[in-house]
Amino acid sequence: MTDDKMIFRLGKHGVIILFGLLMLYPVLWLLSSSFKPNALIFSEPGLWPGKFTLENYVNGWKGLQGISFSRFFLNSATISVLSVIGNILTCSLAAYAFARLEFRFKSVLFACMLVTIMLPYHVVLIPQYIIFSKLEWVNTYLPLIVPKWLAHDSFFILLMIQFIRGIPKELDESATIDGCGQGQLYFRIIIPLLVPALITTAIFTFIWSWDDFFSQMIYLSRINLFTVQLGIRSLYDPSGSSDWGALLAMSVLSLVPIMTIFMLFQKHFLEGIATTGLK
Repeated sequence: MTDDKMIFRLGKHGVIILFGLLMLYPVLWLLSSSFKPNALIFSEPGLWPGKFTLENYVNGWKGLQGISFSRFFLNSATISVLSVIGNILTCSLAAYAFARLEFRFKSVLFACMLVTIMLPYHVVLIPQYIIFSKLEWVNTYLPLIVPKWLAHDSFFILLMIQFIRGIPKELDESATIDGCGQGQLYFRIIIPLLVPALITTAIFTFIWSWDDFFSQMIYLSRINLFTVQLGIRSLYDPSGSSDWGALLAMSVLSLVPIMTIFMLFQKHFLEGIATTGLK
């Protein structure tokens, strides 16, 4: 390798590392500040805490009005896990129908599904709220979970459709000759090959459900139903007397489940994004 190429590669990697550090700085500052006393959070510019304390985590975990953050974490986990199960099941069924089955108005329904991807959430927010209010679902988790069990996320349906279309139809034909029906084709042929896309769907659904603040703020107002995001927001006091240490400490803990899941399923996640069929 010539000197010019070596210098170019070193310079390219240096720029990438620099941008990576710039992107990581807010996370590093969040982690560092969560161990600082309140008086030093905004007055001490360095990342390394001049005075180390765990009091922020202790005070933050106590929660609000006698309800600890363990309850908020349990609420968020309940919503996220049920949303993941619903999306994996119903979106894969819808994708299988569009990719493999023939039925009336298939093209029209597929076009309608694609249109819903382009609709901003705020456009349908008011009609949805009116429906859920009349069903007396406000201040319950149903508005946050039930849509996931009705193939609500068209993005994941489209992702799985493209993946299923990459699976040779000869496998279906061979299974049909052996006596498999549509249900057996779905569970025995499609699902095992669809695992990378299912894991991608699960990770995205968990992250979006866990980090969702707007929808939870709209439908949940009772503190015993609060999720982690609403709990963290409640620690902020607009009057200026916020316990910033506790707020930052709980923000750090809120990142742990997402980072853990991503690290555990990183290989399958990247495979699901990069491929749309069999290897």
